[in-house]
Amino acid sequence: MKRQDKADRIATILDELYAVPPVPLRHRDSFELLVAVMLSAQTTDKKVNEITPALFGRAPNPTAMAAAPVAEIREIIRVVGLANGKSKNLVAMAGLLLERHDGQVPASFEALEALPGVGHKTASVVMAKAFGVPAFPVDTHIHRLAWRWGLSDGKNVVKTERDLKRLFPRETWHNVHLQIIYFGREHCPALRHDPVACPICSWAGVKVRLADEARRGRGGPR
Repeated sequence: MKRQDKADRIATILDELYAVPPVPLRHRDSFELLVAVMLSAQTTDKKVNEITPALFGRAPNPTAMAAAPVAEIREIIRVVGLANGKSKNLVAMAGLLLERHDGQVPASFEALEALPGVGHKTASVVMAKAFGVPAFPVDTHIHRLAWRWGLSDGKNVVKTERDLKRLFPRETWHNVHLQIIYFGREHCPALRHDPVACPICSWAGVKVRLADEARRGRGGPR
């Protein structure tokens, strides 16, 4: 099957399963979204949602976050991965929002990625959700599934993002990003996956890759 035909069929399945996928990170504005996405690296959205009420109670805006002691922020977010580095980045990020952007989250990839702790994936989520700019955030899970389904060669996330943007219509990018995340959690996990029962891998999975996963006990590219 041609890669584009495969992507079109996958899009139809994802639309049927997740017509309007919600953003899994709870937030009330662009600043809270930015903070939540920064926190989500190497931890679960569920864990982030558990700690953000207390964090935003203490530091609901850039002014309060920038003025907060790093140690206090670290204590609030201690249960998430990389809490030490994330607490420093949150305080520094808030300070730069005040210094460079009048306390507002900038609607620019370049400006976002210049903030401490903000990479391309985080900037893509914020640009898409907060500002409606078409973006296709690719994390390790989407990278893995794109490789597993044969939509990309799995060389790196930059290549995967470029491949997925070619395959899916621009106006659907943010929805497809979320749909793939939800599908991976519910139907296509990294480990102990049954490709025969999977609504997509059962026909789209690359047989050599699936056999390699089963043999090595892993979920895709590292």
